[in-house]
Amino acid sequence: MTGPGAACFPVLMGEIVALRPTPEPGAPAERAEPLWRELVGDELRGRRLDRGERLVDVAERAGVSPQYLSEVERGLKDPSSEMLAAVAGALDLTVRELSTRAARAASSPGTTLCLAA
Repeated sequence: MTGPGAACFPVLMGEIVALRPTPEPGAPAERAEPLWRELVGDELRGRRLDRGERLVDVAERAGVSPQYLSEVERGLKDPSSEMLAAVAGALDLTVRELSTRAARAASSPGTTLCLAA
């Protein structure tokens, strides 16, 4: 469905799919949806801080650089499942536990999840 303010793009041979409406000029900006990697990073950082651990110590146990772990925690990197398992394991979590925590954070009131491909 198209209409005023709807952003559209062609899909297949003339088919138009409406995306979210384009905000009116001067309208307050909507809060950006958090990406899955941001939610996971928040959970990793929260767990590390709750345990009183330094980033460098967790990174060493996980077998990754402190810089990489910092980027994961800040939601700048989208780690592979193997990397998530290593970092979660260094924090005595399973990937399932980490995912459950991130999913709960995503389902808190007022939060919308955006999965990036």
